[in-house]
Formats: sequence, C-alpha cells, structure tokens
Amino acid sequence: MDQLSVPVSLHSHASSVLLFNGLNFSDWCEQVQFHLGVLDLDLALQIGKPTTITDESSNEEKALYKAWERSNRLSLIFMRMTVANNLKNTIPKTDNAKEFKKLIEEHSQTADKSLAGTLMNSLTNMKYDGSRAMQRACS
Repeated sequence: MDQLSVPVSLHSHASSVLLFNGLNFSDWCEQVQFHLGVLDLDLALQIGKPTTITDESSNEEKALYKAWERSNRLSLIFMRMTVANNLKNTIPKTDNAKEFKKLIEEHSQTADKSLAGTLMNSLTNMKYDGSRAMQRACS
C-alpha cells in the first residue's frame, strides 16, 4: 500500500468501524481486526514486540522492528479513534496495541458484569400485583 494514502485511508476505515461503547467488544474487535488487516497494519496485533535492534541486527530484523513499530503506532491510533469519547479516559494508557486491545476487552467484561448486576437487581425488585404486568417494587 502506498504510504502516502494510509492517513486518508486510516481515517476513512476508522470512520466506518462500529464505535466501542463498552458493551460491544466482539463486534468492535472483529471490525478493527478486519480493517487493520485490509490496511496491512495488523502486525502488532499478531506478534509481540520484536527484540530491540542493535548494530549487529540483520537487515531482516531491522525491517521487522520498523514494520512492527509502524503497525503498533497506527493500530493504537486507529483503535483509540474507534472508542467512545466517554470511555477513553477510563482505559489505562499504554503504548502497545496488543495490550490496548486487551485493556478494552477487560473493560468490556467489567461493563458486562455491571450491566448483568443492574438487570438482576431490577428483576429481583419486581413484584406481581395479581392484575397487571410485573411492576418494580418501591424501595
């Protein structure tokens, strides 16, 4: 892919991804992985950070490290662009795309448990009055 077209393409791809709202991790993750794959930017999500390059590193090692750093940087930007603004401050800071995705997943699991607790609380506080649909009990 032409590197000059990546910023425009990155923005247009990010604009078409479902915004992560705390409860839609599976759909969000699938779309993020697809779009980053199409953009050929998913290397940082597939493999861990390569060992730091040195003067003794081979050209292949240097190329892999450079490709991984670019993928990591742009993947982070892409994923942050697709997280709802009210959630961005609740996600811990990281400079690793794979770790950021894991943090989003953990946030989603916490939100799922919280929602389940709220729904269970509502359900257990309902009572049947014998004549109509279930009503919420007065607390």
